[in-house]
Amino acid sequence: MTDPVEKFIEGHVEELGFELVELERAGSKARPIFRLRIDRPDSAPGQGVSLDDCRAVSRSLEAGLDARGDVPEAYVLEVSSPGVERPLVKSGDFERFRGREIAVHGKVALHGSVKRVEGELLGLSGEPGRESILLRTADGVELSVPREQVKRVHLVFRWGGEKSDA
Repeated sequence: MTDPVEKFIEGHVEELGFELVELERAGSKARPIFRLRIDRPDSAPGQGVSLDDCRAVSRSLEAGLDARGDVPEAYVLEVSSPGVERPLVKSGDFERFRGREIAVHGKVALHGSVKRVEGELLGLSGEPGRESILLRTADGVELSVPREQVKRVHLVFRWGGEKSDA
């Protein structure tokens, strides 16, 4: 993150003991919207962040953003948990959730003619900036998908506690 406001938000969230999973900016210059997904480092997906946690982070961040001179007064701040289908964004996420079932949404076809592939996360390979996501599909095919071809990656949650074959 090179934007000073984004760096401030990430640092502040970390100071409060949380991890900034994702930061989305929307709105306009006069009324920016900051959408944050936060998690507790080393927690199980869907079990780390409560409503009270989101409220506390939001209030603390509001005080910090209000004190800055580079954020308009009319900003909107939304803080939420990443949910059970947590997005995987940072390189460390791919190690942390190794062995879990993921869905990879591609910018292009990833396997045959499909742009969405599910499978067991095997990790990352390659150098930073040129990494590939490694996964094994339910039928045992191992894929290596370059991150530059990926639009989105997230954990897959199965209702009823059933575990997939992947």
